[in-house]
Amino acid sequence: MENETPAIALEARDLTKTYRMGTVEVHALRGVDVELREGELMVLLGPSGSGKSTLLNILGGLDTPTSGTVLFRDRALLLGRERAMNLYRRNHVGFVFQFYNLIPSLTARENVALVTEIARDPMPPSEALTMVGLADRMDHFPAQLSGGEQQRVAIARAIAKRPDLLLCDEPTGALDSKTGILVLDAILRINRELGTTTALITHNAVIAEIANRVLYFADGRIVETRRNTVQRAPAELSW
Repeated sequence: MENETPAIALEARDLTKTYRMGTVEVHALRGVDVELREGELMVLLGPSGSGKSTLLNILGGLDTPTSGTVLFRDRALLLGRERAMNLYRRNHVGFVFQFYNLIPSLTARENVALVTEIARDPMPPSEALTMVGLADRMDHFPAQLSGGEQQRVAIARAIAKRPDLLLCDEPTGALDSKTGILVLDAILRINRELGTTTALITHNAVIAEIANRVLYFADGRIVETRRNTVQRAPAELSW
């Protein structure tokens, strides 16, 4: 049925994360429960230090919680087992960060190919780059690309392995608004055309308007959840 609620793709239950700095304990997450549904675009919004990145890193298998569980499609992740988490990241998760982490000596196509060579069912690098609007820039090196183009190469690299989850941490944080809109357009297109379940961190409240659902963070907790009845296109945003 068309109105059926999509299945839960990723779920966290009672996550806590405590860092020890000498004799001081820093509580980055304080009992967080969250679910991300198949095909959803969710924005995590809040100030720096509120726990957004810590949560995203745990959901993506880059970090382990102090306590709590994470389930991917109803199966608990083996959070403390390195091999299991490597396979989870390789087969199911694509990451996009604020900084592009491209290899300067490789072209855009070659940077994307690094991922496709180890993926189970990759798309051709040229297809991934075309999806993010870089069909005519594939053979350029990072130094020949603008910041927005480099970020779109990073997005193409993340989606070329056809991940189930796309996790983006401040993907427009280092960009001006005009360039950021192009990056958001690429993320939104991937979410809609490939059905990739997507979570995006930002501190820019305007960006939350492109999401299906918005989670507001403060002091290691989700303090509010909002569902957008209408998703705005990135080009409609006023930064």
